[in-house]
Amino acid sequence: MNKGLESLVIEPHRGWLRINWRELWLYRELLYFLTWRDVKVRYKQTVLGFLWAFLQPFIKLVVFSIIFGKLAKIDSEGYPYPIFLYAGLLPWQFFSEALTRSSNSVLGSGSLVTKVYFPRLLVPISSVGACLVDFGIEFLILFGLMLYYGVAPTLAMLWVIPLAMLTVLAALGVGVFFSSLTVTFRDFRYILPFLVQIWMYVTPVIYPSTIMPAHWQWVILLNPMSGLVDAWRDTVLGRAIDWPHLGVSFSVIVATFLFGLYYFRKMEREFADVI
Repeated sequence: MNKGLESLVIEPHRGWLRINWRELWLYRELLYFLTWRDVKVRYKQTVLGFLWAFLQPFIKLVVFSIIFGKLAKIDSEGYPYPIFLYAGLLPWQFFSEALTRSSNSVLGSGSLVTKVYFPRLLVPISSVGACLVDFGIEFLILFGLMLYYGVAPTLAMLWVIPLAMLTVLAALGVGVFFSSLTVTFRDFRYILPFLVQIWMYVTPVIYPSTIMPAHWQWVILLNPMSGLVDAWRDTVLGRAIDWPHLGVSFSVIVATFLFGLYYFRKMEREFADVI
């Protein structure tokens, strides 16, 4: 063996989570590359390009406003239904897209995972990061609605930043968990869209959480996106945030994130064998 050659020994990180945070930081350039790759692949060879990020939530807004606002007469708590709806639809749209993409990310990057070593956790993280581009574009619709309906932004809008970070954490926690399941059990690719659709209807996106009877409110608290969507709506509409409700959602999101990391790291060693 040549003395000038150095060998690199890769060992698992210790701890119950076994996350090497320093290693993730060292691979930050790869994270940027993977994120930008996902953005370019999504809009490559499309007629409308980034305009799709605008059209998808806008079409949902129009359809839902007609069906649930005009026809079903869903209570919007005294606000115009379109802006009431979109204040909850905006975080949900990001969460559902980030969850769907990150869940399929490891399986979709199989050729990369099986050939080159890098922190596998970067793959679902990059998928969630790519969704932030769409999220920024979708935010323009919110500002347009606020201007059209005369809803003036208040200082409460500053809470959008930590709420956006919490939404990212929620999507990443669930996405990392499902990305592990999808590699091992391929039928989760078909189950997940159904689960996401059902999840939306049990989250107060198209209706207010107050529609639920008081003695059933605990059911809403089991859904971490419930308190988060309500907080987004309160922030946009200039109302006081329900901190106890948001606190429960925060606790569930953090617990889900930690469990997702734990399960991902536990199953990661088998990825290259089963993809």
